[in-house]
Amino acid sequence: MAGASKNSRTTVATHKFICPDCGGEIIMKTIMDNGRLKNQAECQKCKRVERRPKDFK
Repeated sequence: MAGASKNSRTTVATHKFICPDCGGEIIMKTIMDNGRLKNQAECQKCKRVERRPKDFK
């Protein structure tokens, strides 16, 4: 009997990040820059941009 692979058994969890300055939601964006993919976290309310959501603190 074949079992399910390890990756198919993982659950998907989402987490909402909140900007400490304005209280807006932080979303992740993927931007193509100089032929490379670059991930950026941006607050939707105050338009502040950081490398990752943890850097907003």
